[in-house]
Amino acid sequence: MRLELPYDEEDLLAVRAGEEVLLSGILHVGRDQVHRRLCGALETGSPLPFDFRGSAIYYMGPSPAPAGHVIGAAGPTTSARMDPYSPMLLEKGLRVMVGKGPRSSAVTDAVARYHGLYLYAYGGCGALYSSCIRSSRIIAYPELGPEALLELVVEDFPTICLIDSTGGQC
Repeated sequence: MRLELPYDEEDLLAVRAGEEVLLSGILHVGRDQVHRRLCGALETGSPLPFDFRGSAIYYMGPSPAPAGHVIGAAGPTTSARMDPYSPMLLEKGLRVMVGKGPRSSAVTDAVARYHGLYLYAYGGCGALYSSCIRSSRIIAYPELGPEALLELVVEDFPTICLIDSTGGQC
């Protein structure tokens, strides 16, 4: 199945656990420090650096771009580090998360409650993922260096749905 980013929330309802999902469009990148700041902004009523509606966030550890490339290896990082923050972000409108590894029961419950998706990105495939990235730019928190909030444009970025909008899992 293909999922265009930004998506319409109705599109998420068609995805089932175990299905391959190819992402194309704008994919945000943020790890634990970005998640901490996003939750802080929500708690204080500060503006967010991107609109959660229609957005997906990828837990990625980027490497520097070699000459002639948009980005270096772009493999996933462990999703569990974002578990303390994910339920709040789902409550506030984020619906799609991409990473590797299992999620806590609190995240699994929140994915089902808010009809989101947790998509698995294959570990060890950083070169494959970088070949799907057409552009990359920092959109917030540049002081975090490689953990800054990025905006990627991706094409046919391969994932597998591990938790679907009904709470189904594989």
